[in-house]
Amino acid sequence: MSKRTPVLISLVTIISIACPIFADNNNQGFLTQDEVADSVAILPPPPTDDSILFIYDKTQYEKNRVLRETERGKQAILDAKIFEPNFGIAKVFSEAFGYELNQKKTPEIVRLLNKLGQGSDLATASAKKYYMTTHPFKYYNDKTCYPKDEKYLKKNGGYPSGHSAYGWAAALILAEINPQRQNEILKRGFEIGQSRVICGYHWQNDVEGGRLVASMLVARLHTNTEFIKQLEKAKEEFQKIRYSEFK
Repeated sequence: MSKRTPVLISLVTIISIACPIFADNNNQGFLTQDEVADSVAILPPPPTDDSILFIYDKTQYEKNRVLRETERGKQAILDAKIFEPNFGIAKVFSEAFGYELNQKKTPEIVRLLNKLGQGSDLATASAKKYYMTTHPFKYYNDKTCYPKDEKYLKKNGGYPSGHSAYGWAAALILAEINPQRQNEILKRGFEIGQSRVICGYHWQNDVEGGRLVASMLVARLHTNTEFIKQLEKAKEEFQKIRYSEFK
């Protein structure tokens, strides 16, 4: 792993490289770049390659890499698709949520999750741009569990993990919508982050940084009027679905 020398790259470039489905998406998120917390100012620097923390990262990489050919590895491939329009984070969370989440049945929840994805990108972008850390698959010149993403992630900083941030932020909000399933939902959100280690896309510290960024993002979102309105729409939609079960 190279030393973390700051590199100046535009936030627009980082976001479009990290999650290309948002690059041409006119559906803006709830917050602007100026409104999200500065991940560079708040997160600790990523481990350098001569640190004990990096030994921990390498150990976690080796420990989780062997899971790729297992059922857990198959789940990690699904988790790699949370930003993809034809798959998406709603599908990943449906089982844990206890109801099928999709554009047809739960449009307000899906709209909330899509706009949340924009925010998670903005929240991780400044640290990704500043540190430009090397992804483990590039460090080891190794393959990943989902090769489709390798080309553009080679050009993108790894710390903090955007997938981990999006997964954890979505879990926090979905657990608020359906608190009776909070354990299942939060566990699934946690697993999305660990899937990044299994796939070889992120170090463990990247994942943990992503979760912290997600928590900061969700806290900020709860001061945003547009988010509160959309959250209420999502809650009302879910209550109608639950009510229909008893008719």
